[in-house]
Amino acid sequence: MGFFDSLPAPPPSEPEPPVPPPPAWARPDTVIGGSVAADLLIARSAEAALALTGLVGYPNGFAFTIAAVLRERDRLGRMAQHVYPDGFAEPLPPEFLRVGVRFADGRAVTNLAGYPRDGATPGRPVLLPDRGGGGGRRYDMGFWVWPLPPAGPLTFYVAWPHHHIDETGADVDAGLLHEAAGRAIGLG
Repeated sequence: MGFFDSLPAPPPSEPEPPVPPPPAWARPDTVIGGSVAADLLIARSAEAALALTGLVGYPNGFAFTIAAVLRERDRLGRMAQHVYPDGFAEPLPPEFLRVGVRFADGRAVTNLAGYPRDGATPGRPVLLPDRGGGGGRRYDMGFWVWPLPPAGPLTFYVAWPHHHIDETGADVDAGLLHEAAGRAIGLG
């Protein structure tokens, strides 16, 4: 008899209540997205550089990562606090990293736009903070964008006045995201 065989069985658990389905604009939890091999320097100054270092396609949208690399160490650890606008009054401080995306059809979204809080499907693209981390001199900030963009150029924009980075954009072919979304693995 093994160790686990000698222990009493746990009591039966209560059934879990049903979980409502996520909104159509949310990143699907049961899908492993397809990766795009794209690392792209978007902007740099003498103090900092911003690059697109991750791009992942899903059937309903895409995720991307912006890497921020600083020449001088962020001693106060405040850089990551200046990516999402909740709690900031207008005008935004120069430390706030502005991030945006423009689709080939002209629709655009930024990290200033907020997102639907009621779960309803919006009539415009959505850009949400996704995940990230770092410290010292490098931060990787993830974002989720809904929906998957139409074919054509997909332009990523950044501006970071505090680090002397003016509004700058760089293009990626949205077809690469469509191919990657076709390679996504769904489990649900």
